[in-house]
Order: sequence, then structure tokens, then C-alpha cells
Amino acid sequence: MSLVKSSATIGFFTLLSRLTGFLRDVLMANLIGASWLSDAFFVAFKLPNFFRRLFAEGAFNAAFIPSFAAVLTAEGRASALKFASEVMSVLLVVLLALNAVFIIFMPWITPVFAPGFTDTQEKFDLTVTLSQITFPYILFISLVSLLGGILNSLGKFAAPAANPILLNLVMILGMLFLTHYTETPAHALAISVFVAGIVQFGWLIAICRRQDALPGIVLPRLTGRVKTMLKLMAPAALGSGVQQVNLLVDVIIASHLPDAVSYLYYADRITELPIGMIGVAVGTALLPLLSRQIREGKTEEARASMNRGIELVMLFGIPATLGILALAEPIIRVLYLHGAFTREDMIATMLALMAFTAGLPAFLLVKILAPGFFANHDTKTPLKIALICVVINLVLNLTLIHPFAHVGMAMATSIAGWVNALMMARVLMKRGVFQPDAALKRRLLRMMIAGKAMVLAVMLANFSVSAFYEGGVVLRSVTLLGVVALGMVVYGYGVWRFHAVDREELKRVFIRRQSSGKKPDEHS
Repeated sequence: MSLVKSSATIGFFTLLSRLTGFLRDVLMANLIGASWLSDAFFVAFKLPNFFRRLFAEGAFNAAFIPSFAAVLTAEGRASALKFASEVMSVLLVVLLALNAVFIIFMPWITPVFAPGFTDTQEKFDLTVTLSQITFPYILFISLVSLLGGILNSLGKFAAPAANPILLNLVMILGMLFLTHYTETPAHALAISVFVAGIVQFGWLIAICRRQDALPGIVLPRLTGRVKTMLKLMAPAALGSGVQQVNLLVDVIIASHLPDAVSYLYYADRITELPIGMIGVAVGTALLPLLSRQIREGKTEEARASMNRGIELVMLFGIPATLGILALAEPIIRVLYLHGAFTREDMIATMLALMAFTAGLPAFLLVKILAPGFFANHDTKTPLKIALICVVINLVLNLTLIHPFAHVGMAMATSIAGWVNALMMARVLMKRGVFQPDAALKRRLLRMMIAGKAMVLAVMLANFSVSAFYEGGVVLRSVTLLGVVALGMVVYGYGVWRFHAVDREELKRVFIRRQSSGKKPDEHS
């Protein structure tokens, strides 16, 4: 399956996931708004999500997928599944121990992640309780990541990409039906997260069994292959998750400001849409492809894959960045301004959204550049770069929080993201793993021209219909969708008219084909 088609498959299901996620967040904003209840739940939800993105999706995939693919190619499917069983058994023991420690010591761990909450006993106690309920989610979702890695390595991308939809649906059902039976709506949300983990794990077990790719449970042993994978995984934990580390730093510092945790969460959720739909989708498809090409000695094809990956994320990343910046206020107004969410909350969230969006292209680029290291079994270099970026983010957080409050923290995250992307690109270029080709440079310039035309059209349209945003939810939603649709049409026409994409590749998006190793079209 081509990189474009694999990315399109993942992107489609990720889009469905983000849309159900937006519905979930809209219901949350209506139910608990930006308040001490939402702050407590978002910290409790951040803990398992942080470990999920850092270890399960980040480090684990970076180490497991290339290792599994190598065994699969060299020794066959049976041996690869045996290796997966060995990893799964060791992972299960580690996760059970981690859960026991965190749940028991949560009253002492919570102040590390939310030190500002200790000033309000009721808020602190609620955060501890909710965190103890949500933390077991990391157990199930880490095992989900392993099963998803197996399926991705076998070229099955749809089921793992669709899996997060289940989390959103379970949480939505929890808000609709469980809140009447719990002490607070936040308790219902926490219980829903725990139940969702079980549902997601059960779903992928069924899919793997159907594909005859379900690993078994064996006696946990640190075999040579498992030790090698763990050595790759350790530095990758920070190297691939620098954005998550930076966002966690934001939460720690934001806990000292009223409602800041909620503002940052709601803003981050919007930027997560293009990151998940575009960056994660292409990066997930790119890693096994690069691993195979590098293992087979196809250096030129690997470089071409990197170029096309960047081209693909920027094709959608450029209009996403410009569009969010141009429409930040109506986006927040339509999604969140109802129920317990106030106009003051809207303005505070909008400013944070704009600050996060400034770093969106960098966050997307990192998703494509990181596989260039991981496919070469190098997880130490991203770690070194990540450590630099974490320090930069921390210093900027402490510097910018005084003049800009929570917005300064979002700005710091974006700046650190750009440093991360630029340093990664520089190292890969020096090693010859990545070299921007003529087609990439030319198409990026043309995408920017199309993006400028889109922004002009969107801003004029948005000004013309601004009065409609004061109407009801339906009118506001239809108005925003109309402006966004206009922007998509203008950008799409510009991209096509200026030859900013490989037209033939786009025509083949939904046509299954084997990689032919052809060089990119230099005349488009």
C-alpha cells in the first residue's frame, strides 16, 4: 500500500475520532465549563494520557515496530508473533507494577503534576480520587498500542486508527447517562475513561484474532530481543514525546493559575485535530515503510519517502495553521460558548489556541522527521534534542507566564516545538537521511501561495457574516462551516491550479498499488 493511501486510511479514521472527540469536548464544556471540576478532571485525564503518548504511542511504537518488522522479514510471521508475545508478557508485568505504585501513592504524586491544587483541599482531594480511577487506562491502552503496532506492521491500519473513537463514544455515553448516579460529573467522566480502556483493548483483541495475529501470554523473560527493544525504547520515551513533556510542564505551572489548565486543554484539543489526522497518520504509515526501505538498502527511496511525507503533512498543515489563526474566535465560539462556558473563557481559550497554532507546522514536521531516526534504530539523538527543548520550554514558561499568563505557556510550547523540528531536520540532513528535493521546495512555495489566497477569502467572508455568530448554536455552526468550506475550495483550487501536488499520486490515493520506486515528478 502506498504512503498516500496508508496515510489516507489512517487520516480518515483519525478524522472520525477527532470529530467524536470534539462532540465529547463540547459536551464537557457545556457540563463543567472551565472550573475547578474541569481542572481536576483534566489533570486526572492528563496523567494516563501523558504516559500513553510518551511510552505507549511514542517510545513503544518507535522501538517495537522496527523490531517486529525486522523479525517478520528475517524469520517470518510465527517468529514475529512469538517476539510480540515475549514483549507483551514483560509489558504486562511492568504496567501492573506501575499501576499499583501510582494508585497507592497518588496523594503524594498529584502535587508533582499539579502543585497549585494543594492550596484548595477540595480540589486536591477530587484530583487524587479521579486520578486513581483514570490511571488504569494506561494498562489497557499500552496493550492496545502493542496490538496496533502488530497490525500496522502487517499493513492493517484501519482498526488501530479507528480505536480512539471508542474512547470518545464511551465518554459521551458516560456524560449522558452516568452523571445522574455519581457524586459529580467529573466522577462520571473518570469512570468512563476506565471503562473505555477495557472496550478499546477488547476491540483490538477481536481484530487481531480475526487476522490470526494475536500474541499469547508467556512466562515473562528478558530475552535478547526484548532487551534490545527496551534499550531502544528508553531514550525514545522522551525523544518522541517532547511535545507531551512540554504540555505536561504547562499543566504543572498552569495549576497555579485559576482555570488555566482548562483553557490550555480546550485550546490544545483543537490543534490536536490536524496533528492526529495529518501528522500521526502520515508518521504511522511512514515508520514501517522507512524501516523496510532502509533494511533493504534502498537509501534513495527512503529519502524520497521522507520528502513525500513532509509534502503530504504540509499540504494539509499549511491551510490548517492559517485557517485556525484566521478563525480562532469563531471556532471557540461555536465549539464551546454555551452552558457553563463563559465569554471570558472563550477569549482566554482563543488566545491560547492562537499561541499553540503558531507551532503547529513544527509539531507536524516532528511526526515525519522522528521516523527518520527510529527506522535507523537511533533513539538517542531525538532524546538529546528533546532534553534541550524541554529546558527551553521550561525557561520560556517561567519567563512568559508573568506578562502573558497561560498564553505565555502555549507560546513557550510552540517555540520549543520549532527548535525540536529544526534541530531534527539539521541532524538528518547532515547524515544524508533527509535531503529536501527540488519538488518539495517548489511545492511548499506553491502551497504557501494557495494558503495566502485562502486566508484572504476566509477573512473577507468571516467579516461579511460576523453578525450570524451572535445567533443560536445551529446558525453559528452553519456559518462557520460555510466559511471553512469556502476556504477549502479556494485552497484546493490554488493547489491544483499552481501544481502544488503530484496530481497523478492524488488520483491513485484510493487505488491499491505496490511501491514502484519511481522518483518524484520533477516537472509538476
